[in-house]
Amino acid sequence: MEKISIIVPCFNEEKALPLFYEELKKNIKEFPNNVSFEILFINDGSKDNSLQVIKDLSKKDDSIKYVSFSRNFGKESAIFAGLENASGDYITLMDADLQDPPSLLLEMYNSIVKEGFDAVGTRRVNRKGEPIIRSFFAKLFYKLINKMTTFEMVDGARDYVFMKRVVADAIISLKEYNRYSKGLFSFVGFNIKWIEYKNIKRVAGETKWSFWKLTKYALEGITAFSTAPLIFSSLIGLLFCVVSFLLIIAIIFKTLILGDPTSGWPSLVCIIFMVSGIQLFSLGIIGQYLSKTYLEIKQRPIYIVKDTNIKK
Repeated sequence: MEKISIIVPCFNEEKALPLFYEELKKNIKEFPNNVSFEILFINDGSKDNSLQVIKDLSKKDDSIKYVSFSRNFGKESAIFAGLENASGDYITLMDADLQDPPSLLLEMYNSIVKEGFDAVGTRRVNRKGEPIIRSFFAKLFYKLINKMTTFEMVDGARDYVFMKRVVADAIISLKEYNRYSKGLFSFVGFNIKWIEYKNIKRVAGETKWSFWKLTKYALEGITAFSTAPLIFSSLIGLLFCVVSFLLIIAIIFKTLILGDPTSGWPSLVCIIFMVSGIQLFSLGIIGQYLSKTYLEIKQRPIYIVKDTNIKK
């Protein structure tokens, strides 16, 4: 028997969970008889009745397992917890809002078993239904980060990934506290196939990703996989040194040779403000990297379990 573990991170998904479960069960019936399933829900400190809904489902279905956090640690921690606690030969990650269509599961499985891929990822070919400004900045982010890193991060890639156990073990081996899963999956490599599909709206509930949270997440990805911002701030500093040197020569020439003394304090104030702004900007970039180092050396747990039905 082959076993597939389906990891489902949940945060306030009370309304979506029953719908997700029904749709998932309908699609896994299409798999061969020699394949069994483990549905692993990771309750990421939900404030609604998500955990109770999961417990009720587990009473009806022995294949349902759950891990409930002591508080909200974030989706990245939920993904890591799922990978650590999954016991399947194959593992997949899915959102509970049905934006990751279960109808693709069989195709993803066949791509690994019959075509020899190590993992199968999914990517959206459009962002229909999203605010225009969010779509613009999302595309801009992928263009920037792909220029900064030595490996490619696919535009529109979802966390909906079907993988062999060896890929999951590689991800688990990366114990860093500041996690960016899309980058980690790209970093470990392996032979991956991409399946494209059109964007699907949430089946219920509201998105937990505000524009501010997505911005912080993007910065997390950049600082986690690239030192380009540090190089950028250094280049700006070098540029301003060269410019200031040329301006000093120009002022000396203008004053001593042409007899035209330098005048105007407003221009001086503007220059001071601009240079100070560049300095603070550069210090902010350095501070981001220092803060990541600070959090890493504390070696705090990525998540804390409050309740689970997994027996070890």
